[in-house]
Amino acid sequence: MTGPESGDPRILPFQASGGPTVLRIIVGAQLRRLREARGLSAEEAGDGIRASQSKISRIETGRIGFKERDVDDLLTLYGLHDEDEREALLVLARQANVPGWWHRYGDVLPNWFEIYIGLEEVATTIQGYDVQFIPGLLQTEDYARAVVSLWYADAPEDELNRRTKLRMRRQRLLTRPHGLDLHFVIDEAALRRPLGGHQVMRAQIRRLIEMANLPNLTLQVVPFEAARQAAAGCAFSILHFVQDGMTDLVYLEQITSALYLEKPADVAEHRRIMDGLSAAALDPAASVQALQAVHDELGRDS
Repeated sequence: MTGPESGDPRILPFQASGGPTVLRIIVGAQLRRLREARGLSAEEAGDGIRASQSKISRIETGRIGFKERDVDDLLTLYGLHDEDEREALLVLARQANVPGWWHRYGDVLPNWFEIYIGLEEVATTIQGYDVQFIPGLLQTEDYARAVVSLWYADAPEDELNRRTKLRMRRQRLLTRPHGLDLHFVIDEAALRRPLGGHQVMRAQIRRLIEMANLPNLTLQVVPFEAARQAAAGCAFSILHFVQDGMTDLVYLEQITSALYLEKPADVAEHRRIMDGLSAAALDPAASVQALQAVHDELGRDS
């Protein structure tokens, strides 16, 4: 056995796969294991490489890119002298600094959401509850533009276009070769809010009906009469991973920031809420019927 349980500071086996966000998290988790096996606090590790405790925390959680010198110094501090093991981790640290595809949208992509896109790219399951909007991965381009315009009303045309294209680019996940299991529960209020006008919303509802047939997507609608269950709170997503060094997390988006909850108790509580919402929602077949009814109503009102 290796790792903190045995007191052996050698690195644990891992798979060098995934985008830069995942690689940062994997490398950070390895560094944390090495530090804990050495019996050092984050503050002591920071002192050892002339850095702050908060920087060590950001490194270990994968929230920032790595300086190779910092990783090298930490490995020395943690007593990892095997050249092959050191080089393996340093190679991963270098790869973690290679920009992902979303880097080209850096001018319109806040740091707190860049983290989510990287995690979304390698998640194997995403569960989400949405109250106000259709989930981003299921939006049509016109609906996405309406949402973007709502949040960035004063932005120039080019910026609105780039923000919309970024959202559309994320949707390639839906048909990626290895698949991504999705389960979205949508409050009826999101379906009744005609963003972009009735025609845009009608086309969006039609898209949802079509996508409900995807084998990797479970789509449910929470009707207005299930108000008690829908009072669970704000929208959230639960991401599940199978990569070594990755733990499931809850994503809560705010107006100008986001929260990433990784404590098992927090994840378990949101799974409980998600289970309750799913039980209160219409089943997938009935949800499609509800979507069709909204679609037809919008057609009569236009």
